[in-house]
Amino acid sequence: MLFVITCVALAVFAVRLVDLQGIRGDELAGAALDQRLRTVALPASRGSIMDINGDVLAVTVEARDLTADQTLITDPKAAGAALAPILRADADVIATRLTGTRRMVYVAKGLTPETWRRIDALGLPGIFGAQTSRRVYPADDLAANVVGFVGSEGTGLAGMEYALEKQLAGTAGTQTYERQPGGGAIPTAERSITDATAGVDVRLTIDRDIQYVAQQEIRRKVRESGADSGTVVVMDPATGHILALATEPTFDANKASLAASGQMGNRALSDVYEPGSTSKVMTLAAVVDQGAATMNSVFTVPGSLLRGDKVFHDHNAHGTDEMTLTGIMAKSSNIGSILASERIGGKKLLGYLKKFGIGEKTGLNFPGESTGRVPPFEDWSITTFPTVAFGQGLSVNSVQAASIFATIANDGVRVEPSLVASVTSADGSDVPRPAPRTTRVVSAESARQVRLMLEAVVGDGGTAPMAKIRGYRVGGKTGTAMYVDPKTGRYGDGVVASFIGMAPADAPKLVVAVSITNPANGRYGGELAGPVFKRVMTYALQAQHIPPTGTKAPHMPLMAGKAQ
Repeated sequence: MLFVITCVALAVFAVRLVDLQGIRGDELAGAALDQRLRTVALPASRGSIMDINGDVLAVTVEARDLTADQTLITDPKAAGAALAPILRADADVIATRLTGTRRMVYVAKGLTPETWRRIDALGLPGIFGAQTSRRVYPADDLAANVVGFVGSEGTGLAGMEYALEKQLAGTAGTQTYERQPGGGAIPTAERSITDATAGVDVRLTIDRDIQYVAQQEIRRKVRESGADSGTVVVMDPATGHILALATEPTFDANKASLAASGQMGNRALSDVYEPGSTSKVMTLAAVVDQGAATMNSVFTVPGSLLRGDKVFHDHNAHGTDEMTLTGIMAKSSNIGSILASERIGGKKLLGYLKKFGIGEKTGLNFPGESTGRVPPFEDWSITTFPTVAFGQGLSVNSVQAASIFATIANDGVRVEPSLVASVTSADGSDVPRPAPRTTRVVSAESARQVRLMLEAVVGDGGTAPMAKIRGYRVGGKTGTAMYVDPKTGRYGDGVVASFIGMAPADAPKLVVAVSITNPANGRYGGELAGPVFKRVMTYALQAQHIPPTGTKAPHMPLMAGKAQ
């Protein structure tokens, strides 16, 4: 009996052995290997974002994501209590996270290397530190509305971080290895690695010093005036480079999750407004370019003007005046602008507005950009033409408004605005961006005449003498436009006060555009936006080492028979 029982037992063992090793050997060995194998992502290093001079605006630093294999944790409460003071989190919450049968759960993300070393020293089984990275913005809120930010997953969610996600992110790699029962890698086991491809570095056209001054000045003025918001755009008219793109309110890119949604967009591109009197630059430039008038042409400008069923007035009441075209610009006469525009007609005026870029994308490819609008000619009523002539009935964003003046500054050639100067290739060399698109809008002579007219705006008798800069010739235009409430689509009591100008006016190197929305204290573009323009432009001229030209502005007649 003992012999029979022994033979049966051995036979059972033999059958089982044949099954495990002979029949199911490969399957079971593969399953065992699968239990030991662990595949982790090797994140690609995200490219940095820099200003035009190479100063860092966004950079990626080493970090660790704390993960756990719940099946390897025997005492979640003890592990939670050990981790809580290091993570500054509730021990019970951590313990709950460590309890279960999941092979991989996140406990915390974006830990500094120092924090991970403290956790690793505890020697807790089932606790791992996956190599990752963390995005840092060294200047906090500086250019935050341009640069944007990344989310918890490391992908861009706003600004250039979002617009250039593909270039900045690179391609992640993977690493597969066999692990020991306690969780660590088996030193002698083979590893399979697919290397990550790093993202490229991007150099913006933004100058961080000019950006800083622009942000400080618009913040001060918005708070002083009790306005809803404000923007400053600084542009190089010859290249289209945007040297500053400031908005207020703004946010700290390192704490984006704490910011209100209205603070994170870029109002200089997303918000549109009726340009008001700054639009007269386009109207009068079109009139000059068509040969319908020169800067010294005289117009009889009455105190009121009936067109259709509407009576138009100038801001300051006056009798019938004999104004030059320069005087119409300098005194911002609505009636004079209407009379001048009627010499070329609505269709031709609309054609110029389109060439100036109204109603079209700027070319920046910035997320959330609005195009502004000018109604198609077939939708114009009898009062559309006169209102468009002096800046109502159409809308622009702040970059478009700056681009209009940059076109005049650049001898009538519109250069498509740009925010990216270059990207870094795989070999570390800078790759400049393709040349921007250019459009001839008005002739060089027409642009020259308009610049002289804009100088009269800043001169005695003009609407913006406060925008003068000692030693420099300055040309610009004020604007005080009725504010259209985006919620109702109707005019409210508020205004958008603006000033856009260039310097040196006889050889322009920079354009600065300032807009302030819904001020509670103050109302007019000259008094609110003019001083901001002056301080930002003064600093930018010095920062760019732009000397005065040494010439004097000519005396321009504003009224027939009178000199400025």
